[in-house]
Amino acid sequence: MVIVTLQRDKCIGCNYCVEMAPGQFQMSKKDGKSVLLKSTNTKGFHTLKSPDYTIAENCELAVKACPVNIISVKET
Repeated sequence: MVIVTLQRDKCIGCNYCVEMAPGQFQMSKKDGKSVLLKSTNTKGFHTLKSPDYTIAENCELAVKACPVNIISVKET
């Protein structure tokens, strides 16, 4: 299982996560912040749980590219 977490409230809208993992992230047209697709929101933490390990590599690139360190990826 791959678990990707985004602290959306702290997003600055740089778009790097979308460039690195376009299948998991997109930019909101409403507020210009990143959206973690197919995620659930719990107290500002948007979490995606996926059995698809192929998303991990691109999400790790998004973690490294994020200038405000609001993305995390865990594999279980």
